[in-house]
Amino acid sequence: MDKMFSLEGKVALVTGAAYGIGFAMAEALYNAGAKIAFNCRSQHHMDQALADYKAKGIDAHGYICDVTNEEQVKQMVADIEKELGVIDILVNNAGIIKRIPMTEMSVEDFRQVIDIDLNAPFIVSKAVIPGMKAKGHGKIINICSMMSELGRETVSAYAAAKGGLKMLTRNICSEFGEDNIQCNGIGPGYIATPQTAPLRERQPDGSRHPFDSFIVAKTPAARWGTPEDLMGPVVFLASDASNFVNGHILYVDGGILAYIGKQP
Repeated sequence: MDKMFSLEGKVALVTGAAYGIGFAMAEALYNAGAKIAFNCRSQHHMDQALADYKAKGIDAHGYICDVTNEEQVKQMVADIEKELGVIDILVNNAGIIKRIPMTEMSVEDFRQVIDIDLNAPFIVSKAVIPGMKAKGHGKIINICSMMSELGRETVSAYAAAKGGLKMLTRNICSEFGEDNIQCNGIGPGYIATPQTAPLRERQPDGSRHPFDSFIVAKTPAARWGTPEDLMGPVVFLASDASNFVNGHILYVDGGILAYIGKQP
């Protein structure tokens, strides 16, 4: 079983892994034996990320790259192949969300979300697939969302992008399954990170934030997820343990998608 889940000698690229769930997934892949590469768009974020990885004892290799820029992505992949080896595992994690009512959202904002959350995974996957085909295997893991299945007010662009990413996942599976490339998705639920901390702060009277109460009530596990909850799923989908799993979206949501909610 240890060998089945081992990533010893594998090269993993995790986009947007400077912090949050991307950082946690990179840590998990590293602990399973993989060499870790990640990208940032600025030197400031890169310096902080490298310091954070070093503090964890992780030998991570950082590359300055805008994953919406195809030429930059091609160069990053070439640099990784030269320095670490051909990429065995790609985790398309980089993403943004803009919570703006649809009729108030500019076309520019909508396009930016689509560009980062959907076009970038296409660009990076396109860049690594030839190496995976030549090597005879590969794992692509797209970080989808519950919004791949559900809609909610103010997230029209995000839901559209993540729904598209779900179908891109299935199409990569369909097109490259014969090349021994497995493409699957992870759909996180609501994860407790510094970015969501304001939504979990106690109110002046000591009560829960209304959104915190809403999420806990809608989750059978009765809690927010943690970045650590994504560690096992990403190692599974990156390892030989999932060699016959393809085109699947693994929702790590504490059961939200299975639950209609409590009766008032």
